[in-house]
Amino acid sequence: MVSIKDVAKAAGVSDKTVSRVVNREPNVSTDTVEKVRSAIDRLGYIPNLAARSIRSSRSGIVGIITDYVSTTPYSGDIVRGIQAWAEAQGRTVLLASTNGDPHREREVWRTFQAHRLDGVLHVAMYRRVVEPENGDIHIPTVLVNARPKRAGSFHSIEPDDFGGSRALARHLLELGHRRIGYIRLNPLLLGANERYEAFRETLQEAGLGQADLDVRLGMEGPIGEEENFVFRETTAMLSAPDRPSAVACGNDEMALQAYLAALQLGLRVPQDVTIVGFDDFRTISLALKPELTTVALPYFDLGWQGAEILDGVIAGPAESGRNRSLECRLVPRASSGPPHQA
Repeated sequence: MVSIKDVAKAAGVSDKTVSRVVNREPNVSTDTVEKVRSAIDRLGYIPNLAARSIRSSRSGIVGIITDYVSTTPYSGDIVRGIQAWAEAQGRTVLLASTNGDPHREREVWRTFQAHRLDGVLHVAMYRRVVEPENGDIHIPTVLVNARPKRAGSFHSIEPDDFGGSRALARHLLELGHRRIGYIRLNPLLLGANERYEAFRETLQEAGLGQADLDVRLGMEGPIGEEENFVFRETTAMLSAPDRPSAVACGNDEMALQAYLAALQLGLRVPQDVTIVGFDDFRTISLALKPELTTVALPYFDLGWQGAEILDGVIAGPAESGRNRSLECRLVPRASSGPPHQA
């Protein structure tokens, strides 16, 4: 088995220097780092992480507990952001999916405790209020794409759906739209309600009345098992004599169905009707023609910054949990334009 002494000899440095490079300690020259890493690669040296964790009381391992996020195309970027942060910091990530089963989640917490994890990122598939099923196990924990049931019980990070929806409404107002349709997401979703309330409030502040906003429910029912009314409701909305000049959809999947409804009615986007979405799910937003104006959810940044917050929780003294909110950025594209002039 290759030892640290073998690496030091091959690189022409001391054992301590090899250890400093392996542990990513500062004040080691770039040339020395390259020589040591080259020797490690040639010799196939594997650091003894168990021994290092005993000496430092840290394992260098961070856990991710998800419900369904690891198999969800939208939220997979959260995990990717965490993994990118871990790679940059020389950390290892263990990922466990619970499929929403509380019993399974408790088992995962016990497994993480047995492996002496430094901290845990509890990641939600869709933004919601959560209470980790950690029993009597206490590992530094940060909630990602979620907020705690008890304010201050955990540090958390989530997207600013409210601010993103305000930006979307202002975009339509700046284009000159004064008769606007809104297709609502499932009201059981935390983000769905914030998006709708922000949109409605922004139009009211601009002087639009209740009659200027045509609101339709696009989905309802248990999360993951919703009934979908988007195509039907958009068709009815755009068939009305006083149809809106713009339609805002609760997410990009809804916007796809709104496009299909407009197409069936012989309407052009955006010449006859502007259609906008939310999420910037690029499989849809860039595939639609014209490309979809939407609001981007910062999934990768949620993962990266959530990991940074966890690193601070691990290193620092215990304190009440704080919430961080990340901007949801407006992404203007060709599906939005000024109202059609008859």
